[in-house]
Order: sequence, then structure tokens, then C-alpha cells
Amino acid sequence: MVNKAMGLREYLYIVFLSVLWGASFFFIKLALREITPLTIVLLRVGVSAVILTVLVYASGKRMPSSPGIWLAFFVMGALNNLIPFSLIIWGQQHVESSIASILNASAPVFSVILAHYLTSEEKMTPGRVTGVILGMAGVGILIGFDSSHTSGMKLLGQLAMLGAALCYAISAIYGRRFRKMPPLVIASGVLTGATVMMIPMVFLFEDPFALQPGGTTLAAMAGLTLLSTTLAYVFYFKTLALTGPTNLLMVTFLIPVNAVFLGVVVLNESLSWSAIAGMIFIFAGLVVTDGRLFKRR
Repeated sequence: MVNKAMGLREYLYIVFLSVLWGASFFFIKLALREITPLTIVLLRVGVSAVILTVLVYASGKRMPSSPGIWLAFFVMGALNNLIPFSLIIWGQQHVESSIASILNASAPVFSVILAHYLTSEEKMTPGRVTGVILGMAGVGILIGFDSSHTSGMKLLGQLAMLGAALCYAISAIYGRRFRKMPPLVIASGVLTGATVMMIPMVFLFEDPFALQPGGTTLAAMAGLTLLSTTLAYVFYFKTLALTGPTNLLMVTFLIPVNAVFLGVVVLNESLSWSAIAGMIFIFAGLVVTDGRLFKRR
């Protein structure tokens, strides 16, 4: 895994990407006021799939025709989009956007555990074990101290966020099979697969044509689809090429910071001491798992 040296431009790219992804929790909270969860997921992946497919052909590339590749796209679409997006959006009906973003930041902790058992090149080290313990302690603090005085639905919402983080960890490992494909083609194929699977689910469980969203809700959906999904995907691959995958892990630290800021300042959400303590432990776990800070010292 290449760890590239970074300058000011690379750091700005990482900060901008974290703002795009961090804002998604804010946009979802606003959209949920007038749009049902599965419809939000469908609009998010569907609009992005169309735009990215246009970009694929506009850049001179072509989508693959192999049924095997498209089957892998559909599996990846379920793991990386359909299931986690649905869990996050459903969960945010019952938990604050700031808490959702903090719990979502635990995905790399799950990745370390799964990579140890499912891959041959990324085994546990003492540093990674320590990082996992710290990260899980943070999750326990965040959920455990709240569970005694929280509603059952709020607890389920928190567990939904952890389920989404686990899905992201699984998809990160499964997605390695696409290493040799153009990133834009991967994003388009994965989102297209998620869209095709979402369409029957939406019309089976919801009635999207009965919805009457207002201007604020439509603006939130535009931000979620165009900024936090479509632009974020394009920017993700651009940032990955500039910084390398190891440096890109810093985005994970910054996403909750942006989401917490928007949640507390704009949505007037409260942030309990257990949420702050949980975030500190999860961040500490990510730092120890990453290991670069200690190598430099």
C-alpha cells in the first residue's frame, strides 16, 4: 500500500471530500422531514448512477458487458450502497445526525477485524489489536451509557448505524476485485446495480408519487445526490489518485467533525458527554490502527 507524500493541495482535497460526506448526514436529516427512507435511497443512487454513466461515456470509456462483472456490481451495490444507505437513513429517523456520523466512523475498525480473517496480507498486529479495542470501547461508551435512558427505537437506530459501518467494511474487502477497472466505471456500475435493486423495493413498501416535498427538502435531496454522492464519488477517486489509500483514511477522522458541526450548529442537536467520549475513543482507535503518527515519532 503506497503512502504518498502530501502537500497543501492534497490536504485541501481530503478536507473537501470530508465536507461532502459529512454533509450527507445533515442533508438526510432534512430530507426525512417530508420524504420516506427508501425513496431517499432510490433518488440518491438513481440520480448519481445516471450522471456517472454519462461521465463514463463522455470520457471515452465504456461500461462492461460481462454478466459476471455486472453480478459483482450488483453485490457491491448491495454492500456499499443499498444496505448501508437504507440503514443510515432509517436510523437517522431515531438518532441525531452527529451520533450517526460518529458511529459510521467505526467502519475502519470493522475492516481491520474482517481483513484479518478474510485476507492473507492484512493480519492483526499489536497496534491494530489496540486500535480495535479502543474503537470498540468508543462504540460501547456511545451506545452503552445512553441505552439506560434511551428509547428502544433510538437504540435500534444506533445499531443500524453500526450495521451500515459493518457493510462498508465488508464492501471494502469485496471491492478489491475491481482494482484493475477504471474507478469511474466501478462507481457507475455499482450505483446502477443498487438503483435496479431499489426500484421494486420502493414501490413495494412506499408510495413515492404521493409525496409532496417542499423547497427545503428538494434542496436537501439535491445536496445529497449531486454533492454528497455524485461529486463525492468523482472527488474520492481523484483524491485517491493524489494521496494514496493510506492517507485517504484521514477523511474518516474529519467526516464526523463536519457532521457534528452541522448537526449542533444548524439543526440544534445536543451532544452528550458520552457522545464526545465515544468519538474520542473511536478516533484514538483509528489513529492507533493507522500507525503513522507513531512511526513518525
